[in-house]
Amino acid sequence: MTILRWTLPALLVLGLAACGGDSSTRPAEYSNYSGPECTLGPRSKYGNPASYEVMGKRYYVRPTACGFKQRGIASWYGPGFHGKRTSSGEVYDMHGMTAAHKTLPLPAKVKVTNLDTGESLVVRVNDRGPFHEGRIIDLSKAAAQRLGVIKHGTVPVEIETVGTASERVSAGRVVQDYSNRFFVQVGSFSERGNAENLLSKLLADGFSDVQIQSVVVNGGTVSRVRLGPVSTPVAANTLSNRLNRLGYRGHRVLTE
Repeated sequence: MTILRWTLPALLVLGLAACGGDSSTRPAEYSNYSGPECTLGPRSKYGNPASYEVMGKRYYVRPTACGFKQRGIASWYGPGFHGKRTSSGEVYDMHGMTAAHKTLPLPAKVKVTNLDTGESLVVRVNDRGPFHEGRIIDLSKAAAQRLGVIKHGTVPVEIETVGTASERVSAGRVVQDYSNRFFVQVGSFSERGNAENLLSKLLADGFSDVQIQSVVVNGGTVSRVRLGPVSTPVAANTLSNRLNRLGYRGHRVLTE
């Protein structure tokens, strides 16, 4: 588990301070980039400076997530940061399928493969870190549990950006567009235990991409059980039809 974390305000200050310096060491291929970004919709307002500095080391945010692949060590972070702001400005939910990366544009979607077991899963990158030598990605607690990271603390992994993109035409060229993500919300509960029971039932029924999203509604925390994300409404409707066949009722398709 990563011990060192940087708060959103700290990264914002670093991002602002970075605007005028170290341009001579910025990778040449990052300058004047005009190709596809392959991000999950618009970049986050926060967490995407051109560069930032942590413990004397400068990091350059990549201009694109397209075709990115990397091998190294995965760690995880959990209870101490649950409910706090991530570098992108989103609230960290340790029960969600999310992760932190030092240089990918936020948000991005990556497939993480445990090189010891061959198991893999897809997470949404919405935070910065880990700032430890050799570590390339910090997984949420839920993602770490499913990938077998918590037992060992760290594991060797390969990460690569993924996504089934629709295409749009922009400035005379075809650009990959990851802006549509679809979910099927199966239930919403004020008691988290009820959400966890539903999650367990869905897993037992063979659903794999199940998550609990914690949101604040009218001053109280609501736990929403969702399937996905998937990239098309057709895929979401397929999940919905499968739920119907298994006797689940009251679910609905959502998009982000």
